[in-house]
Amino acid sequence: MAELKLTMTIDGVPATVGAFLEVRNPATGAVIAAVPDAGEAELNAAVAAAREAFIAWRHTSWGERAAIVSRIGDTIGQNAAELSAMLTREQGKPADQAMTEIMTAAHWLRSTATLTLPDRETETAPGRKHITRYVPIGVVAAISPWNFPVALSAFKIAPALLAGNTMVLKPSPFTPMTVLRIGELVRDFVPAGVLNIISGGDALGPMMTAHPGVDKISFTGSTATGKRVMAAAALGLKRLTLELGGNDAAIIMPDVPIEETAQKVFRSAFVNSGQVCIATKRAYVHEAIYDEFRDALARLVVSAKVGDGSEPGITHGPIQNRLQFGRVNDIVADCEAHGFAMIRGEATAGTGYFLPLTLVDNPPPESRIVKEEQFGPILPLIRFSDVDEVIAWANDSDMGLAGTIWSRNIDAALKLADRMETGNVWINEALALSPYAAFAGHKQSGLGVESGIEGLMAYTEPKTIFVSQ
Repeated sequence: MAELKLTMTIDGVPATVGAFLEVRNPATGAVIAAVPDAGEAELNAAVAAAREAFIAWRHTSWGERAAIVSRIGDTIGQNAAELSAMLTREQGKPADQAMTEIMTAAHWLRSTATLTLPDRETETAPGRKHITRYVPIGVVAAISPWNFPVALSAFKIAPALLAGNTMVLKPSPFTPMTVLRIGELVRDFVPAGVLNIISGGDALGPMMTAHPGVDKISFTGSTATGKRVMAAAALGLKRLTLELGGNDAAIIMPDVPIEETAQKVFRSAFVNSGQVCIATKRAYVHEAIYDEFRDALARLVVSAKVGDGSEPGITHGPIQNRLQFGRVNDIVADCEAHGFAMIRGEATAGTGYFLPLTLVDNPPPESRIVKEEQFGPILPLIRFSDVDEVIAWANDSDMGLAGTIWSRNIDAALKLADRMETGNVWINEALALSPYAAFAGHKQSGLGVESGIEGLMAYTEPKTIFVSQ
């Protein structure tokens, strides 16, 4: 029997249905909660509540909206112990990483609340001017993924509500608990209908994207699903923000401090057991340091502690769900079938979706582990000798989310960064997002912008008023 039941938030009050989804702990396989499996009726109610609330919310002052967005962040921070423990149980990540995600969400909401979008006034001739202001779009349907369910929900809630939109938010059916709980915690002070949080299975997402009462869709997930979301949005010309997959390359130059850089690349590839859209998915290492760098990474891989994230000392948790576990195992099997040399860390026995951290030693650039996004704890290392060659390899992908360059020569690294066909590049660091910096994917890694002023503007439409005196 499930030990916990959580409610949805529709129009500011608790909501549930007769049908429920089971939520399982990926470290044990045990059912830990039952959450509502919303259908068309509940979605219609949530969208109707959001549309009604939009009438007043769009005219609420920017300062009042900012205060409520910031208070959501404060509430998440004040309940961080409860929320992070719940997140570890449903997502699997170690307790310290769960706490980091919760506090990141709180920080994102509070920081985004400090942004503004002032009107732009331009005088075109004596007595003539135009004023461009940024107005809210309407009802936003937000769909967040299972790898960072709280942080990535906050990335959507903050700019959408601040800009004057209302929202219907659906967390992944694999990780709905913590987001639903946040809805329970904030419903007393967020005006009714402004933030509706519903849960449901695979059928609910397509119903949301096709709903005629939705004006914008904000989706984070796979590229394949993102294409289906875009197709559904086309019928109503819905506005879109799509943050999709990445096959992010790291380029490690021969002048780096090897041990220090290996530790940073290790984290960038294996944090959250590799289940990060901007994780390093393939690492190109200069031949002059390849063997030494590989061995430094290998020491980190074999010393990692894989297991139940709620247990002390665990550094890496399970794959979050059975479907992804199967996909990553399939890629591992492909590496084995081709005879690639692999360095594997600790294997964990048990019923959970555990995989050992794994390095693949110099597979061919055209191999599956290099060409596909693995989204799991397996990293290919590819030897290179020529800068032009490695840039061509890094750019040889349909995806263009992020990349990293590691070098003491900052000028040379900046030139390489300019040549990478990605929306985001880090030099000598990784995974360093900011609520004040635009985050966008190129190619098939996304559409639109999140975070920063540009991300805030993505939840608005420009409206220009021409004035002649």
